[in-house]
Formats: sequence, structure tokens, C-alpha cells
Amino acid sequence: MQSAEYPDNRPDPDTILKRIHKETRGKLTIFLGATAGVGKTFAMLKTAHERLQEGTNIIIGWVDTHGRKETEQLVAGLSVIPAKFLNYRGKKIPEMDTDAILTRNPELVLVDELAHTNIPGSRNVRRFQDVEELLSAGINVYTTLNIQHIESLNDVVAQVTGVVVRETVPDYVVDQADKVQLIDIPSEDLIERLQEGKVYIPGQAEQAMRKFFRQGNINALRELALRYTASRVDKDLSAYMREHNIDGPWPAAGRVMVCVSGSPFSAHLVRAASRLASGMKAECLAVHIEETRRRLASDFERERIARNMRLAEELGAKTLSITADDLPDKIVELARVHNVTAIVIGKPRRSWWHELIHGSVVNRLIRKSGNLNIYVIQTEHEPETENTAKSGSSIHARTDWRPYAGSVFMVAMITLASHAARNQIEQSNIALLYQLPVVLGAYWWGRWPAYFTGVCSVLAFDYLFVPPFYTFSVDDMRYLWSFFTFLIVAFVIGGRTELLRHEAVTAQLREKNTQALFDFSREIAAVIDLDTIVRQLAKRAADALDRRIMVLLPDEQGRLSVYVDFKPLEGDCHTAREPIPDSTEAAVAAWAYEHRRIAGRSTETLSGASNLYIPLVTRENVVGLLGVKVVEKLITPEQQKLMEAWAALAAIAIERVRLTEKAREATLVLESDRLRTALLNSISHELRTPLASIMGSASTLLESDSLYSADERHELLENITDGSKRMNLILSNLLDTARIESGMMKLKYDWCDIEDVIGTALQHLSEQVENRRLEINIRNGTPLLQGDCVLLGQVILNLIDNALKYSPADSSIEIQASAANEGLTVSVADHGIGIPATDMTKVFDKFYRVQHSESSIPGTGLGLSICKSIVEAHGGKIWAENRSEGGTVFSFSIPLMKITDQPVLGDKESR
Repeated sequence: MQSAEYPDNRPDPDTILKRIHKETRGKLTIFLGATAGVGKTFAMLKTAHERLQEGTNIIIGWVDTHGRKETEQLVAGLSVIPAKFLNYRGKKIPEMDTDAILTRNPELVLVDELAHTNIPGSRNVRRFQDVEELLSAGINVYTTLNIQHIESLNDVVAQVTGVVVRETVPDYVVDQADKVQLIDIPSEDLIERLQEGKVYIPGQAEQAMRKFFRQGNINALRELALRYTASRVDKDLSAYMREHNIDGPWPAAGRVMVCVSGSPFSAHLVRAASRLASGMKAECLAVHIEETRRRLASDFERERIARNMRLAEELGAKTLSITADDLPDKIVELARVHNVTAIVIGKPRRSWWHELIHGSVVNRLIRKSGNLNIYVIQTEHEPETENTAKSGSSIHARTDWRPYAGSVFMVAMITLASHAARNQIEQSNIALLYQLPVVLGAYWWGRWPAYFTGVCSVLAFDYLFVPPFYTFSVDDMRYLWSFFTFLIVAFVIGGRTELLRHEAVTAQLREKNTQALFDFSREIAAVIDLDTIVRQLAKRAADALDRRIMVLLPDEQGRLSVYVDFKPLEGDCHTAREPIPDSTEAAVAAWAYEHRRIAGRSTETLSGASNLYIPLVTRENVVGLLGVKVVEKLITPEQQKLMEAWAALAAIAIERVRLTEKAREATLVLESDRLRTALLNSISHELRTPLASIMGSASTLLESDSLYSADERHELLENITDGSKRMNLILSNLLDTARIESGMMKLKYDWCDIEDVIGTALQHLSEQVENRRLEINIRNGTPLLQGDCVLLGQVILNLIDNALKYSPADSSIEIQASAANEGLTVSVADHGIGIPATDMTKVFDKFYRVQHSESSIPGTGLGLSICKSIVEAHGGKIWAENRSEGGTVFSFSIPLMKITDQPVLGDKESR
């Protein structure tokens, strides 16, 4: 496709992107000739030897010498990759070994005969696809090509030579070549080479000179090759001037638009439009317009339309498919919207009476075209292939007689009812009744059963209700006009009813596809679970196609495996990481994944596979494959487009999930680093104080034991004991936190008396509370609590220790316990400095400490976090609130109902 031209001198973005892409892609050089025998292979080998002298790593991937000694001598001086042999109809046929070339990875590879068709069973159908693989791998390629094998010139060559060439290369392959070198010799010299047996063996040479290699043909092909090469040089010059911002005359180029249909001649129109666009240095736009007033296209016609549109894309054209009520109006509208200057349309082959009734599309288009150029191309019948003939015959063979039988039945019912009531119903009313089966037949079965119904209705009405009765003759000639009018009305109603049905079916199909895309996008819009996205994709595709669907995703090692396997007939959506069962299918899937291209059944790439593989591609990479089981009925173009749309949506959703996971992992890493830093700071500070006290007291006792009295030594020993207890509490909190986070701490349920639990906690803090005033209030009748008594005691101990540290030494600490609303609540209140409102929700976070002016208050910031984990593991909750008179109240509540499960601290379900 040519890029749009810009009015200023800025470099074309498309050209810049192509240049960046070419830096990583291999370079393609094509040795182009008018016909076989001009010396393309010889020139390629000779150039390769020159590169070899420069030190380039060169191998021969495939060269056919045709027994020519000069060519064989040049081949002998180069390294050759051995051919691989494939079994075909009991014979072993040699083919180029693409995998061996990729493994060898040379700088330059020689590949003869670019237009060659590979043996069935090869990975690619055509050799130019093998070359594209080599170029994508960064390997430079030299190849040869004859002018008659270029797709857009195929019709011209057939017209000149009378020979239809079946092996063609898409224009985009030649357009992407970095260099096209023309190899040309005079026609007399080529004929002389033929006579000397240097091109074909003598028997074949004589036959070739009588048919293809006539001097007139050779000269025409030489002119075609020269013109094509000159056009190529002009394009290269324009691209060079554009890349290097060189001023020049830049005439505004429009577009050439070609109208594509299901006609066999449509491919000829596409090629003609491509040649016209190339000559005008313009873009080409291929448009298929489905007219709502026409009948629905058959499966065969839709397949041919899709094939013609793919041909247009291969020739470098942009494609567009739309629906319209009026064909000429829509063509002119599109031409104006897309800046089209020339329209290519085929000359119709319909009869004059058909155009008299329906009008001429070409004449209407010309009248409405204004300043547009209209190119009307003469149509020619293409020879029907075997498949086409079979398709046509099968269509007639499958003609369904049931609609016609239904039409006869409806007419018979109307006739019997009208005949029975003929004395009560006017003749004109009976005639109106006969319109009913016409309308119903058109709506249910189409226009032809409706037309048949109209004829049957006229015959029945004439035979039974028009005098003379029981004959097909009439007494009054005015009845003939009535019959004619009846038939005209029946035909119009039948045709319009079918068109309305067609529009309804088209609208329903379009609405169904749009709704399916909308539903799928809505289902996965906010989903961050990979399983849900993949299962929804498989289910949607299976429901739409009624086929087995597989979604393949790469594992941790990058190998593709079946993530979801949905079988609609069994209603089973199996989710598992399983290898692809068939090695052939695995190879096709791997190729589609690696090359980010659709492959498998219903395509021209690895078409021998049983499944169609559609890559799930994002802007950056490919995240997986959508596999569709294709058994007998191939996938229609509309279905494939829908699958591609779903695949694109799923790819974006899967990429979002993976990015979310990466973001979560990055957040966890940052949080882990923050906690690690906080832990080290807290531990280094909190351990330093008791450790210094222990070391100071111990050193004093060791160095000056005789200088101190017994009371003084006892005081030093108490300092060592207090410091050791403080260190033990710190290490216990650290150990409990580690056990909670790892899920190793389990609750040991037992019946607990809250009064005993509080008493045990106070015993552990006996020295700290010895000189403090405690107020304990446990209401009478407080029931027993089922829980882990030791851990609940740890909660109360940490809360009391927190109150001791953050309240004055002469203040009181109040402990209360009461039961209400099927829960037991314990509160520990102090008269300390309180907690700022902004920190109220953060005090239970790990390593968080409220910033006070009293910075000497010891603590690690783990005690309240441990309390929160223990309480939530019991199914309770914990909170803090400031007192109006000053101080803080920490409370927790535990349910009194019996707990049968034993959750694990640290487990998400237990929190």
C-alpha cells in the first residue's frame, strides 16, 4: 500500500516506519526477467560470487541449474543447503529446506524461482512465503522472477501470450524488495539460446518457440518488464526525495477505487485498477458494497468476494466493505469522502430488457459522477474451474421443492375456502385473498416460490371463479387485464417482501455480531482474572461457530499449551495446562504464534492443518492463539472477521491482566523494601536500648563486683533481667509476625474465661503494673469464649503494654469486658496522649508508630498489628478511639457463636 502524500516537506511517517522496520529485516534483491532463459539465475550466481570475494557469508538455499554447464560451474563454488524430500503421490519430491537455512543463519541466501508452488505438505503453500520467513529472520535474499509471475500483470500477460499463468507472486512482495535488477537480452539472442538447447531440451524448445516464445510475445514481455522496472525506479526516486526532504514537483495524487463483487470477472477488475493506480502514482481502494435491495449472496459468492478482497490487499490496495440502499449513490459518496479521482467498474453483461426494468448502474453512475473519471472495463468470461462447475451444479441439484409444495398447499386452501363460500364472498374479494399466499411465500421462502404462487393463484382463480367455470378460457377480455395486473402486483409484492426479509436478515446478523462484541467486551472490561477472560473467549467463539474451540497460551518457558478446551456438543469447558496433542498441529500453532499471522485450515499458510489458528495480538506482542476446529464446513469470511475481533479484544484484556500482575508485583517489591527498611530501623533502635542496659550492668558486675553492695548488685541484675524481658518481647513479636505472615500459626480452640485470660496477661506484666493503678470491670454473667486462650492473652498483653508506654506513670488503666449482641467485647483505656485523627486507621499497620514529641517511647510498631491479625482470625474486629477526657481506648470484639473451622493466621480467608 502506498502511503498518503503530505502537502509540506515533512518526511512521510509511513516511510520512516518502513525504514525503521527495514533496519531489522533482511534485504531482498529480485533479478527480474521478461521470460525464462534471459540469464536471471546466472546473473544472480555471478553477483553472489562478487559478494563472496568481499567476505560475505553466502549459501544456496535453492537453485535449479536445468543442466546448464555455466550455471553448474557457478554453483560449484558456493555452499549449498541440501534439499529436503517430501512424499507426494508415492514419489519423493525435493523442496527447499527453510528450517535448515534459518538454523544456518547466513548473511545472504540464494533462492531461485520466487513464484514456485511448494509440494502439498510443506509448511507454506508458496515459496515467496518461505522467503518472507527468511527476511523476517534478518537474512538477506537473492531471488529470481519472471514478469509474467507478478500478480497485477497476470491478465496482460494472458492477453499477450494467450497463456494463463497460475503461479503468481503478490505485488506487495515485489514492492517490498530493496532492489529489482532487470536482466534483459534481445529477442533474437533468446531464440538462438532456445535453438541451442540452453533454455529447454530440444523437444521442449521447439514446442515453446511455436507457442510462448514467439518473437512478438518476447518483445511484448520485454516492453512490459522495462516499463515495470522504469515505474519501480520512479517510485524509488520519489521515496528517496521524500526521505531526504528534497524539494520537487509533487502533484496531488488521488485514489483509484474499484468496485468488487462476487462476479468471476471481479479479479480482472482488481488487477486492472492496480495497474491504473500504479501508472497514476495513486493509492488503490477496493470496495465491496452489498446492496440491500438485492438478494443475499450465496456461500460460494461470499467466498469469491473474500478471495477478490484478499487479492486486492495482496496488490497493495486498501479494502472496505459496506451496505447501501442505492449502489451508484454510495459509490459517488465514497469517492468524495476518500478523495477518489478514478473509479473502475465492470461493463455489465445483462440483457437490454433487464436494464430497462432495473436500470443501468453504469449509466446512473456516469450521470452522478461529476468530475470523477469512470473507467468501464470490458468483461470477459473466465474459464470455470472444476470447483466452480461443481459448485454451480450442486446448487441446481440442491433445489428445494418444499417451498413450491407449500405454495401449492396455500393456494389449494384458499381455493377450497373461497369455493365453499363463493355465494357469500364477492369475486373481487376472492382475488384479494389470493395475494395472501404470495406475500407469505415471499416472506418465508423467497421471490421464486412467490412468483410460482402468483401463477398458481391466477390459474386457480380463472378455473373456478371466472366464467365459463372449470375452464381456462374467459368470456370477458377484461379479465385478461385483471390477470396481468394481478401477476404484476404479485411479482412486485413478492420481490419487495423478499428484499425486506433480506434487509431484516442482514440487520439481524449485523446486530447479532455487534451485540456479541459488545457483550464480550463488557464481560471482560473490568476482569483481571486470566481464567475468566479465556473461558469467556472460548465460550463465545464456540456458541457462535458451534465448533470446538481451544485457547493456547505460552507457559513459563514460552511453550504453547492448551489453556482452555471448549467442546460445545458436550458443554464441557476444560481448563488445564496441557500440551497440544498432535505434533503437526503444534508445529502450525507455533508458526502462527511466532509469525503473528493467521495460519491453518481455511488459509493459504499450512492449510493442511485441522484447526484454524488466530493470534491474540496486541500492539507490542502476541499473547496466545485462538484455535478453531474446522472439520467439513469452512469458516465464512464474516465468521473469521468476528473471530479476529474477539481475538483482538481478548488479547488486550490478557495484556491488561499481565500488566496488572506486574504492577502488583512491583508494588509488593516496593512494600517489601519499605517494610524491610522499617524493620531494620525499628529493630536496630529497639534492641540497642535494652542491649546497652544489659551490657552496662553486666560489665559493671564483672569489672567492679567488690565495690558494690548486695542491694546495688541486685539492682544491676534487675536491669539485666528487665532488658532481657524487653528483648524477649521484641523477638516474640517478630517471631509471631513471621509465623502469621507464613501461615504457620494455627488457632488452638478451647473454652476461655476472659477473667483468667486478663489475669494471665497481667501476671506477665506484673513488674510493669506494680506501681500503676488498674481498674478492672468484668460484668457478671460474662459467658465463656471459644478461642485460642494463649493468643487472646497475647492480644490483651500487647494492649496493656501499649497503654503503659503511652500514658503517665501516675494515671490509671481501665480494663473492661462485657457481652452484648452475641459477642464479647474487651476494652483497654488509658489517660495518655491520645492518637491524632489522621493516624487512627494506620495504628494497626505493621511497623507504624504515631509520631509524638516523646520520641524515647520504646516499641517496634508490631504489637497492634499482631493484635489485629489474631482478632480477625477469630472472626472478630479491633478498633481504637480517643476519649473526650483524654487518652485512648483500644477495643476488640469476638463472636460468641461456636466456631467449627480452625483458620490459619496469615491465610486470606481467615482475615
